[in-house]
Amino acid sequence: MNCETQNNNSMRKKFIRYVLPSVISMWVYSLYTMVDGIFVSWGVGTIAIASVNISMPFINFIFAISVFFATGASTLVAIAMGKKDLKKANEIFTMNFIVMVALSIIIAIITLLNLEKIATFLGASELTINYVKKYLRIIIIFNGFFIVSYCLEVFTKTDGFPYLAIVGVVASAIVNIVLDYFFVMKFHWGIKGAAYATGISQFVATLIYIIHFSMKKSRLKFVKCKVDFSVIREVLYIGLPDSLTEFSTGVVIYIFNQTILESIGDNGVVTYSIISYINLLVLMTMIGITQGMQPLCSFYYGKEDERAVNILFNMSTKSITIISLIIFAIINIFTPNIVKIFMDKASNEELFNYSIKAIRIFSLSFIIVGYNILISGFFASIAKPKYATIISLARGLVIITITLFIMTNAFGETGIWLSTAISELVTVIISVWILKNKQDSCFQMELSTSSKV
Repeated sequence: MNCETQNNNSMRKKFIRYVLPSVISMWVYSLYTMVDGIFVSWGVGTIAIASVNISMPFINFIFAISVFFATGASTLVAIAMGKKDLKKANEIFTMNFIVMVALSIIIAIITLLNLEKIATFLGASELTINYVKKYLRIIIIFNGFFIVSYCLEVFTKTDGFPYLAIVGVVASAIVNIVLDYFFVMKFHWGIKGAAYATGISQFVATLIYIIHFSMKKSRLKFVKCKVDFSVIREVLYIGLPDSLTEFSTGVVIYIFNQTILESIGDNGVVTYSIISYINLLVLMTMIGITQGMQPLCSFYYGKEDERAVNILFNMSTKSITIISLIIFAIINIFTPNIVKIFMDKASNEELFNYSIKAIRIFSLSFIIVGYNILISGFFASIAKPKYATIISLARGLVIITITLFIMTNAFGETGIWLSTAISELVTVIISVWILKNKQDSCFQMELSTSSKV
C-alpha cells in the first residue's frame, strides 16, 4: 500500500468518525421531534399537530440563532486549534457562550411580552390560537437551553469527542420521548405536556455538555475573557449562511402555511405538517453530513492542506448522493406506512390518500437538496461565508418564494408540493457554478495572504 492510499484511508476514517456521530445526532433530533408530533396527534388531535406546525417557524428561529453561533464560533475555534493556538480557541469558546446566554434572556423577555402578536403573525386562527400560545409560551421559557445545547454539541465534536455528542443527543431524545408519553398520554397535559417534555430534554443535553467542558479531558475550557465584539462579528459573519439555511426553513414553513390555508384549508396544513416532519429528517441528515465535514475542513484549511480539504469535500459529495437516493426510495415505497404513523386512515380516508400523493410529489426535492446544503457549508468551513450566504439565501428564501408563487398559480395544489423540487434544482445549478468558479481562487487567495504574513 503506497503512501497516498494510506493517507486516503486515514482521511476516510476521520471523515466517518466525525460524520457518523453528526448524522446520528441529527437523526435522533429529527426522530424525537417527529415523536412529539405523533404524541400530539394521537393524544390531542390533528388540530393540535397543525398548531405545532404553525409554531415551527418560531422554533426554527431559535434553532437558527444557535446555528449562527455554533457554525461561526466552531469554525474559528477549529482554525485556531489547527494553528495550535489553544488560548485563542478557549477565549472564543467562552465569549460565544456568554453572548448566547445573554441573547436568550433578551429573546425570552421580548417574545413573552408579545406572545399574542407572534401567534397571530404565524397564522394562528380562532381554532388554533390557544394551542399555539400554550405551546410557544413554554418553548420560549426554555429557549436558552435550545440555543446553548446545540451549540455545545457542535463544540463537543470540535473538541475531539464526536461520540460524546451522540450521548448528549440520545439522552435528550430519551428524556423527551419518556416525558412525552407521561405528560401527554398519561397526565393529559395536552400540547403543554409536549412543550414541557421538549424543553426539559434540552436542559438535560445542556447539562451533559457543560459537565464535559468542566472536566480535565476537554481541551476547550471556560476561561476568563473580555467580550471582543470584533470576534463576535466574525462569528456571526461566518455563521450567517448555515443560520440562514435553518431560519429560511422557518420562513418557508410560514409561507407554505399561508399559501396552503388560502388554497386548500386546514386539512392541507395537516398534510404539510406530516411533510414538514419528513423534510426535517432529510434536511438534518444533509446538515449532519455537512457539519461532520466542517470541523475537519476548517482544521486542514487552517493547516493550508488543500488536498485534504478537497478529499473531504469529495467524500461528502459521494455520501450525499448515496443517502439521497436511499431516502427517496424508502419514502416512496413506504409512504402509506409513514402517513399511518400520524393519522388514522379510517377517520379521514380522503385526507389520508391526499397526503400520500402530496408526499410523493414533494419527495423529488430530497434528491437535490443535500448538494446545496453541502456546498454552502463547505464555503462556511473555509471561512468564505459570502458564497455560502448567496447559496443559502437562494435555496432557502428567494428562489423558493418565487417558485412557490409561480407553481401555485400555474398548477394549483400540485404546484405547491412540486415547487420545492424546482427551487432546489435551480439553486443547485447556481451552487455548482459558484463552486467551480470560486473554490480554487478562495484557497489560492488565502495561501498568498498567509505567505506574505
